[in-house]
Amino acid sequence: MRIALLADLHGNLPALEAVIRELERLQPDIVVLDGDLINGVPFSTEVIDLVRRLDWVAVRGNHEFYYLDFGTPRAEPGSEDPRRWGQLHWLAERITPSQGAYLAMLPDLRTFYLPGTQPLCITHGVPGRNRIGFYNEQAEANIVAELTAVNERTLVSAHTHVQVDRHVCLMDEHRQVQQRWHVINPGSVGLPLNSDVQAQFAMIEAVPDSVVPGGWQATMIRVPYDRRPALAAFAESGMEAAGGAMSQLFYWEIVTAKPEVVFFFRWASQNGHSSSANIEDAFSAYCEATGRKRYVGERDPLFHRGGQ
Repeated sequence: MRIALLADLHGNLPALEAVIRELERLQPDIVVLDGDLINGVPFSTEVIDLVRRLDWVAVRGNHEFYYLDFGTPRAEPGSEDPRRWGQLHWLAERITPSQGAYLAMLPDLRTFYLPGTQPLCITHGVPGRNRIGFYNEQAEANIVAELTAVNERTLVSAHTHVQVDRHVCLMDEHRQVQQRWHVINPGSVGLPLNSDVQAQFAMIEAVPDSVVPGGWQATMIRVPYDRRPALAAFAESGMEAAGGAMSQLFYWEIVTAKPEVVFFFRWASQNGHSSSANIEDAFSAYCEATGRKRYVGERDPLFHRGGQ
């Protein structure tokens, strides 16, 4: 049994199309989408339609909830502000009722009990919390602390946009193993944040427990694609104008494959700039103080011949 794991598409249709071409070569038995199909790159509606046609298994991520909760009492605080949340406003105007219903009916967690394999838990973060994610450099104890609600030995998580394949264990006071977990993050198709701009996903294969504890062996895959159509669409679609600083930061993440959103909000917090009160002023100050806009511009394939 071979399963393709895709996550964090974030509306990047060109990246998804490149991954689909690779999947046609690899021929997995099942394709699973681990959340955040939408928001970030201007092709969210096209991505939804394509995924629905392919009838892949999917779960929701936190960006699905940004859309589904928008304009309701569940909405993110401040999301009515078109400066800070203009990209979400732009998206909400374009997703059709049918597409919205598809997102609304997705589950938050799926557990596979495939014949001849060990159970497989798939959720965008951890059960009940879709904004929890894991990193390669993260301390094992910190990962274990987030896994107490995971009964299965193998967890497929996402959210951090980095590829992770780690085995961790819970020890008792005598340093005896009480429980083991295999944590797999396939990385991000649409907005990878591990400094590699290629579209990223994973293939897992059922194997004996003696080969890999938990019974699933992961292979991380990276696929080159032409980023220029995705970058050009920011201006062509109107998302860039509507989304302001947030859309610019997502654009930058395609260019650098680095966590530009985190970089900005961390700088704003450390330097006394309220990104919630006036994100555009804070972003202008950030660009001037750090030179980040120039750094990204020098690497932008849309304006440098031969770059992708």
